[in-house]
Amino acid sequence: MCGIVAGVSGRDIVPVLVQGLQRLEYRGYDSCGVAVHSGGLQRARSTARVAELAEQVKAESIGSGTGIAHTRWATHGAPAVHNAHPHFSHGPANSSTNGSVGRVALVHNGIIENHDELRAALQAKGYVFESQTDTEVIAHLVDSLYEGDVFAALQAAVARLHGAYALAVFHRDEPHRVVGARAGSPLVLGVGDGGQEHFLASDAMALAGVTDQIVYLEEGDLVDLQLGRYWVADARGRAFDAAQRPVKTVHAHSGAAELGPYRHYMQKEIFEQPRAIGDTLEGVEGITPELFGDGAYGIFKQIDRVLILACGTSYYSGCVAKYWLEELAQIPTQVEVASEYRYRTSVPDPRTLVVTITQSGETADTLAALRHAQGLGMPHTLTICNVATSAMVRECQLAYITRAGVEIGVASTKAFTTQLAGLFLLTLALAQVRGRLSEEQEAEHLKAMRHLPVALQAVLALEPQVISWSEDFARMDNALFLGRGLHYPIALEGALKLKEISYIHAEAYPAGELKHGPLALVTSAMPVVTVAPNDALLEKLKSNMQEVRARGGVLYVLADADTRIQSAEGIHVIRMPEHYGALSPLLHVVPLQLLAYHTALAKGTDVDKPRNLAKSVTVE
Repeated sequence: MCGIVAGVSGRDIVPVLVQGLQRLEYRGYDSCGVAVHSGGLQRARSTARVAELAEQVKAESIGSGTGIAHTRWATHGAPAVHNAHPHFSHGPANSSTNGSVGRVALVHNGIIENHDELRAALQAKGYVFESQTDTEVIAHLVDSLYEGDVFAALQAAVARLHGAYALAVFHRDEPHRVVGARAGSPLVLGVGDGGQEHFLASDAMALAGVTDQIVYLEEGDLVDLQLGRYWVADARGRAFDAAQRPVKTVHAHSGAAELGPYRHYMQKEIFEQPRAIGDTLEGVEGITPELFGDGAYGIFKQIDRVLILACGTSYYSGCVAKYWLEELAQIPTQVEVASEYRYRTSVPDPRTLVVTITQSGETADTLAALRHAQGLGMPHTLTICNVATSAMVRECQLAYITRAGVEIGVASTKAFTTQLAGLFLLTLALAQVRGRLSEEQEAEHLKAMRHLPVALQAVLALEPQVISWSEDFARMDNALFLGRGLHYPIALEGALKLKEISYIHAEAYPAGELKHGPLALVTSAMPVVTVAPNDALLEKLKSNMQEVRARGGVLYVLADADTRIQSAEGIHVIRMPEHYGALSPLLHVVPLQLLAYHTALAKGTDVDKPRNLAKSVTVE
């Protein structure tokens, strides 16, 4: 969840490092820092944002052609300067070279599970720890193994690490050299200036405008960056050739990280959804299994169940897909929280299609759950993912790439709706292979999907009415969200959005469960948001709404135009522009995104960087 930028160049690369951190700040913003080789080791660290670090770097005249930088989401140790990366090792306290001048500088993403054991061994050797982090353990470990070659020292160090890591390291005695390693956490190599300068980063977007020549490092890779050369090797030191680790041209547009006319990235990304859906569906002329990759038809013919693995917002998109898959494709579907699935005993079935859903394609729990499912003997895998070059796409047989573009706001919006679009296409493809989709039905569904961008624009036009609701919600401490059928997961997603950026406690329930406990919470101080499309469950939902009103609760209803639900005392209604059938969840979630955004705005919270959270969850 943290961000790394590092590099070696004949020019001052500190501006590149700082700019890269600014682009990665959404991955973690508890603290940040930069370290450079300037004769010795020099660094600046801060618990403020990267913009403040940039001022500190400028004031202290920090500059070099060799450096590493990091923005942190805290795991071990509270957000504090002494816990911020980069970490130095000065050598053991009983060493003649120990002192204020560091020998090893290191940044780290991930979690080291055996850090306590390593810490005790290093303390026995005389190493003194200045932080509570697992990262400082690695810095001291590299130092303890150093015999004149920092690559060899890192290679020996990672052999002793248990857990997940992406690392960038340099040594005082080896200027113009940075080494790195990755296992369970993403790291890319950027080749710049005709091969004369080289960079490491957690994401290619950090290097946009610097280089578009990217090498995606694989699990267990180590990398050695020097002026005019680099090489990639495995943990045993065996080098990979250009065919094994090819340089790819990646257009990671820096403009994706620019706000333009918007106040926040979340707002920008909400309003990008019509475009994102259009891009995601571009080129879909008809329903065919090959939308998901070569060989998809053969795999789809072999499966008779679906298992969906995901976390957070992606899990809720999977919950919607379960309704689609079982109704339209008539295939039994199970949806699992990835972090739970891998740690429980389950019953594997080799005829299952394992579907993972992830925005980044690097979500640690989802990757681990995928590998667990494969290890149980379920080889048929497919991912719905927003990053074509991610680990998830590489590890699954099949993939559908949602073209949402870079999503920076921590609260996911356009990633969610484009995931739903990809999952609906999967539903139709499976229905077709199973003989459940006629040509007329296919044409009808495709027509509805192509109309989605226009329909979403009409929903976004409801923003002024949602702002009116948000003024009420900003005064509340709690909220309930209700939905039925397809829209129960949308209620869950609405509650998640509200709680994560406004810090209002929000819960969601199937509306039929209201009388089984949650109704005890309903008072005039507990707003109840109700997702009320005109579907087969509408009359049941109206009864649930009456239960709320009878207890003095105040309803906020997202209703289709023909539901005949009217605004009245204690009932606030926003009418959706049109009823959208099976695709209705994609439209109904948008006002809930706007409600969360404008409520957080009214409360003055940090919309794009909510406390305790970060965007890309690459640690367990």
